[in-house]
Amino acid sequence: MQKIRKGDSVVVLTGKDKGRTGEVIKVMPKENRALVSGINMVKRHQRQTQTQQAGIVNKEASVHLSNLAIAGSDGKPTRVGFKINDDGSKVRVAKRSGDVIDG
Repeated sequence: MQKIRKGDSVVVLTGKDKGRTGEVIKVMPKENRALVSGINMVKRHQRQTQTQQAGIVNKEASVHLSNLAIAGSDGKPTRVGFKINDDGSKVRVAKRSGDVIDG
């Protein structure tokens, strides 16, 4: 089970976007990286195709998972732990508040 998943709200801990929050679009576990909406924006030159116009496009670049933390219920970054529920399922738990993280 991963600590950060698609759809989670995360806070950037380091880098040019430090302190900003966004939603995880895609997680790449083999590379330990994630795409976060509106974070680490880069300009890419786009060649013209049948469906797309040529030009310079802004898009998100991946961020290393170590530079991200899940935003707790108060919006502050929190670490993630795991707990076994009464029904035997494993759930993610916010270390700061002890709340179960929906997923």
